[in-house]
Amino acid sequence: MAPAAHSTTPAAAPVPGVLTGIITDAQTGESLPGASIYVHDLKKGTISNDKGIYRITNLNAGKYLVEITYRGYSTIIETVTVNGETQKDFAMKEAVVENEEVTVTGVSSATRIRQSPQPVEVLKREQLFNVSATNAIDALAKTVPGVNGLSTGPAISKPFIRGLGYNRVVTINDGIRQEGQQWGDEHGIEIDDYSIQRVEVLKGPASLMYGSDALAGVINIITQRPVAEGHITANVLGEYQSNNALRGFYGDAAGTKNGFSWNVYGSYKGAEDYKNKYDGRVFNSKFYNKNFGGMLGYTGTWGYSHLLVSNFDQHIGMIEGDRDSATGSFIKALPGGDESIATHEDFKSITPEIPYQHIRHFKVASDNNFVIGKSNLDVTIGYQQNQRQEFGNADEVNTPDAWFNLKTINYALRWHLPATQNWKTTIGLTGMSQSNTNEAEEVIIPDYSLFDLGGFVFTQYHKNKLSLNGGIRFDSRHVNGKPMDVDNQLKFTGFTRNFSNVSGSAGLSYATSDLVTLKFNVARGFRAPNLAELASNGAHEGTNRYEVGANDLKSETSLQVDGGFELNSQHVSLETSLFYNHLSNFIFYEKVQGSAGTDSILTDPNSGNELNVYRFDQNNANLYGAELALDIHPHPLDWLHFRNAFSYTRAQFVNEVDGTKDIPFIPAARLFTDLAVTILPKGKTLRNLHMNLESDYTFKQNHPFTGFNTETGTPDYWLINAGIGGDFVSNGKTLFSLRFTAYNLGDVAYQNHLSRLKYTAVNNVTGRMGVFNMGRNFGIKLNVPLDFIWN
Repeated sequence: MAPAAHSTTPAAAPVPGVLTGIITDAQTGESLPGASIYVHDLKKGTISNDKGIYRITNLNAGKYLVEITYRGYSTIIETVTVNGETQKDFAMKEAVVENEEVTVTGVSSATRIRQSPQPVEVLKREQLFNVSATNAIDALAKTVPGVNGLSTGPAISKPFIRGLGYNRVVTINDGIRQEGQQWGDEHGIEIDDYSIQRVEVLKGPASLMYGSDALAGVINIITQRPVAEGHITANVLGEYQSNNALRGFYGDAAGTKNGFSWNVYGSYKGAEDYKNKYDGRVFNSKFYNKNFGGMLGYTGTWGYSHLLVSNFDQHIGMIEGDRDSATGSFIKALPGGDESIATHEDFKSITPEIPYQHIRHFKVASDNNFVIGKSNLDVTIGYQQNQRQEFGNADEVNTPDAWFNLKTINYALRWHLPATQNWKTTIGLTGMSQSNTNEAEEVIIPDYSLFDLGGFVFTQYHKNKLSLNGGIRFDSRHVNGKPMDVDNQLKFTGFTRNFSNVSGSAGLSYATSDLVTLKFNVARGFRAPNLAELASNGAHEGTNRYEVGANDLKSETSLQVDGGFELNSQHVSLETSLFYNHLSNFIFYEKVQGSAGTDSILTDPNSGNELNVYRFDQNNANLYGAELALDIHPHPLDWLHFRNAFSYTRAQFVNEVDGTKDIPFIPAARLFTDLAVTILPKGKTLRNLHMNLESDYTFKQNHPFTGFNTETGTPDYWLINAGIGGDFVSNGKTLFSLRFTAYNLGDVAYQNHLSRLKYTAVNNVTGRMGVFNMGRNFGIKLNVPLDFIWN
């Protein structure tokens, strides 16, 4: 028999893979139209049609972690192997509790949260819709155990994770590290909460993936991602809050067709002065901000490329808390150095009075993923400019006293090696180039430039019930502080510092059964000192401090151990996490003593106020604590949930500082309880009616940092909140969603331990020190979603 002839015809190009199937109800077998099917690593998804059929095209052969979600049903997360046209059907069960999520934070590729050794919390847009807050960080602090906000009024809140904040927390927004003067007490983050689609919070050192500064954890905020193929969607949202007459508006529109994606959005929010029963209206707590942005992108078999733009603009009043000595009423500054008592008209405006801040944050980013054989290369580059102006002169209201102009370029290359049966490995290079200039007369930090470069290797292993991950990283940071003369005198001496360090982590997750998962993780992280700590020399407005930096500060390093377990059963869900964190060279500020042994005091040449002089110092420290979340949902009463969340952090210096070992800005323990009822999951007019009653108890903080009279203890307080809302539907489609909330129903006057307004001036009439938090507040939110098939 003659051998077969060899063909000389060239081999055909590989056929793009297709993933298709049908989404059904596991109990009835009925199809589920409108289910979402999403592949996080590809940022690509679709929606099942009226017969429950879905289809995702242009997939290369390989393994993909696929997430299927449908309102009222438990999320399905499954790894699917695609080779040519692949059919995979999914049968969904009605949800008892939502206990399965995907995370992309701190890992090399999309991973089930159950397989992540580090504690990760995920919040979706629907959950944030149910929360009434005045900024993005306050919304997280109300929802996620272990997350708090260091606040200066309703518009400024800095994220703290397990008692650590400032530059120790890295905020990621759409793949780019947010850079906006994080060192300042009165500097919040410049992200519009209405635009948030999803938030992931990683607790614990994450320097391995993100480099210097991710010592406490990462908050990953996603505001823009492509919508389902063949769809055009839109949302219109409105909000009103009664306490400060907050009014907010948001709108977006997005579409995807044949791989091309686009998205545009815009928002506006404004608020008058808030009130509480002790202070009445709090003068100059008003603010307003606007934001707009968009995305253009394309996804093909070669990968994807997205261009993202945002522009955030905010005006914030700065609360000084000065009052009339005879009446206790708030006073406002007038031209010529005069003052007057603030009136009703002053409280009702949303335009801030002197002093106030004007912040502008522009960002453009290119997010790309390229298929190279069986591997993938992520390439991300971003540019952002943060301009922060501070106005404090009533005689020149349009002339900024201080003006920080920060420009940052971020870059990252991550090569995902071909996945094997059990292993996924990523090699990466990330970094940052940054420069800051002072554009006004008042300066507290010098002009400077900074350059970061770091490389890492990270690997994940999963087989059956066991998941392991870990890696190592080396980083180098070069800082150049420039000499500066102010009023013909040398204020800042030029300096150059280089910091380098090694980070690493190793952890495991083990499912002992379908119900219980054990987790353990150990991580080493580091943080280089920021410019304020290294070189500040000036009055820090709003803090009553004159701050002096120390050029010889060392890097902070952290060694943290995490352990916990998760239990998910038909009746109970339980998550526990214990942590211990040892920090070497923890940086803090302390009061400077003069030659006579008394406090060193300088007079601010601009305001004429006498200010205590503080300098930055270092000490070793230990932090430990726990978070516990318990959800009781007794079957068959699946519509009833009794949720409880407890968080506790304790922190001490190794050596005493001015007679105390307690560390500043450590949040008090908190117990949050929520009794919720969700009914009418398939109602024809009103669907997913959700009613809840919350008990929010914050324990007293009797371990303040009393050194140098920095902090005082804070009493406990108990807030009662409530809410009701649902979806109004017609022919199975949501016309609009409506949510009513009531916050602090008892109108309790309280001060959060992390509120900086607690330390404003004493009211001589009442004898109470500082300004109190917001009183009773009713809120309403309306969201109108639109979805069209793009033929």
